[in-house]
Amino acid sequence: MDGPRRSSPAPADEAGAGRPWAPSFGYLAIAAVIVASGLVWWAMSSTSSPAAAADDASAQLPSPAASGSTAPTAPVLAFAASSVVQPAPMRPTPAASESEPRTVQQVTPQRDPYGDQTPDISDYINKGEKPTMGEVIDRLHRAGVYTGLGAFSPPGTRPPLMGIAVPEGFVLPEGYVRHYQATDDGQRIEPILMFAPGFQLHDAANRPIAMPKDRVVPPELAPPGMPIRRIAIPAPIESGGPGR
Repeated sequence: MDGPRRSSPAPADEAGAGRPWAPSFGYLAIAAVIVASGLVWWAMSSTSSPAAAADDASAQLPSPAASGSTAPTAPVLAFAASSVVQPAPMRPTPAASESEPRTVQQVTPQRDPYGDQTPDISDYINKGEKPTMGEVIDRLHRAGVYTGLGAFSPPGTRPPLMGIAVPEGFVLPEGYVRHYQATDDGQRIEPILMFAPGFQLHDAANRPIAMPKDRVVPPELAPPGMPIRRIAIPAPIESGGPGR
């Protein structure tokens, strides 16, 4: 009786049964290309991801124009303004005429050594100079001159005294004197009646009468027979007038 037939092994199996297994070079090359492509893709995606995240974040924030707020730019402007160096302010330089007082140089005129050596007003006025009346009187006082023009006070420092006018030729009794004055522009004022220094009046009972401190005689103490009239102060002379 015949038994089952045995299938004969394939020729390929028989051929490979005698050799060891080795990988195919084609598969290795394909695998290497796949791995390299994966590395390149991973590197590119990791590099571009922060920029893309920043773009996404900026796209989600509201724009200043849409929100109407200028707060983000304010610190920048403040920093820019504070970083600008402002130049130090320059102090105004006063003019030479204001910062330094004008000094007047005294000039002594040449005189005849055998002539009169008494100083006069020309000793206190430089050649070509045109000082005011007040400046001339001030120079005379500084030099210790209190006679002539120096007997007057500088203009504006003491107003003229008002009193009873003394008529020319009227004989004054003892204890009364004429007091002469001038205006600031040099005009003569008619003399007024004053008491002599140290003079004291007494009443009928020989009691002393209170005397005025400025020695100007009031109408009730005027000598008998004297007309009572107050003096008149001349009007100021305009600049450029004949009296200047």
